[in-house]
Amino acid sequence: MEHLLIGLIVTIGIATIVNVYLKKLDIPTVIGYIFTGFAIAQIFHFGDDSKETLAHLAEFGIVFLMFTIGLEFSIAQMRSMKREVFVYGALQVILSGLLFTFLAFTFFDVTVKNAIVIGMALSLSSTAIVLKVLNESGEIHSEYGRVVLGILLFQDLAVIPMLLMISIFTSANASVPELLLETLVSAIIVFAILFVVGKYFIERFFDWVTASESEEIFLASVLLTVIAASVLAEYFGFSYSLGAFIAGMTIAETKYRYRIEADLVPFRDILLGIFFVTIGMQIDIAIVGNFIFIILGLLVAFMFIKALVLFIILQYFMQKRSSIKSALALMQVGEFALAIFALANVNDIISDQTNQIMIVTIVLSMILTPFILKKIKPLADFFFKEPTGLRERALTSTGFTEHIIVCGYGAVGKQLVEKFKASDVLYVIIEHDVKLVDEAIAKGEENIYLANAAQKSVLEHFGIKQCTAIFSAVNNPHQVRLICENIDSFGKNINSVVTVKNKSQEESIADLNITHVINRRETITDLLAQQICAFRKVE
Repeated sequence: MEHLLIGLIVTIGIATIVNVYLKKLDIPTVIGYIFTGFAIAQIFHFGDDSKETLAHLAEFGIVFLMFTIGLEFSIAQMRSMKREVFVYGALQVILSGLLFTFLAFTFFDVTVKNAIVIGMALSLSSTAIVLKVLNESGEIHSEYGRVVLGILLFQDLAVIPMLLMISIFTSANASVPELLLETLVSAIIVFAILFVVGKYFIERFFDWVTASESEEIFLASVLLTVIAASVLAEYFGFSYSLGAFIAGMTIAETKYRYRIEADLVPFRDILLGIFFVTIGMQIDIAIVGNFIFIILGLLVAFMFIKALVLFIILQYFMQKRSSIKSALALMQVGEFALAIFALANVNDIISDQTNQIMIVTIVLSMILTPFILKKIKPLADFFFKEPTGLRERALTSTGFTEHIIVCGYGAVGKQLVEKFKASDVLYVIIEHDVKLVDEAIAKGEENIYLANAAQKSVLEHFGIKQCTAIFSAVNNPHQVRLICENIDSFGKNINSVVTVKNKSQEESIADLNITHVINRRETITDLLAQQICAFRKVE
């Protein structure tokens, strides 16, 4: 125990020093943590018990990450992400898995069962690294970020049948129908419990806790919720992180989502740091030395094949530029693959040598990922240039005064613009989806600009202080909150109208200075009819 504590002290010390210097070089902290894990593994030579203790602690980093991601995506939003999760995700896992299985069986001396385990494991990407970097950069709410999240969610779900597959392969007496039925029943029970508790109990529970007016008790109740949901999922044979994600989704429907997210971020980041340290500890320098060329060859092959398969799938459904960004973001092999290989090794499905080569190759792919994600825009430019004309439009000063700003050009935004055109009102549209901007310009819309209204500088650029009114017609609740915070920062004199989908979203912005909050879309026309005469017309 003392040895472990000394190791933890040294680990924290090395990680702090390394990351301070890496930050100055603008290198992600993930790299510092992985390097720290590699360094302390060489210094202390932790035993299996110590490594297992750290691994269990580190797993909660992913748990809290998935919980906070769940907070960003309510149940209603998940319904709207069916295509990203169950079409893009399923196609990626199945096609990548089958291709890797074929290659493993054809070119390497392995059995069909071994090839299937290797192939399916290699289809998985790193939830922890990708979502951490996308969260920090704010790209999680971009078009490709939404696709990446959907595919990663499906991959997390796919881990369950993969682990079940290993159980079938290693048990001569296993009844496949019984195992499948048991898994299905377990899934129904877990989802039913978490959703019922979330819908009928969780908000009342937090109301009761907040009545104590104690931050300490509130934080303890949040930790209880996360851990209880994780343990429940694990008890029924699923991953801790899946339970945490579902718990986050249920709390996303309540008014406490933003407060909980702010409270949990420090815990999440610290535990994620420990997780990345354990990844670094798995690098075996002897294996690297003996099989360096094989490892580098596999590294290039794995990442190229995954990116190519994903790009081919996505370019049929979305813009090629967004497709290549999604493919680049998910081209690594992830942490769940490490768990699958470890279990397969214990059950003698793959050899110790193969397991070690795979571990080192996977860890190297994870180390490369933060650098790829930080440079994803220039990398995407190398393949498909961003429309420079649209960038120039976004940077061109409008010079408007006494105009109306419309944030978002979805169904509601288009309805607003039609009303403004009919009444000869001067307006400006801000839309961050390049596809919608392209379509609008192609149809002759001149007052639409490619920009992100969730950035304060953008609203200032388009003259929010000089506008008659600003309308938010954005669907994403996170973006709505950011836009409202920016509007509020300009003072109480801004005439603002914000559309929300439900009472929960309305309550989430109740603390901000918003002139009108519309809970039902059909009331927009009525509000316009009342206020349109107050808007100055184009001269």
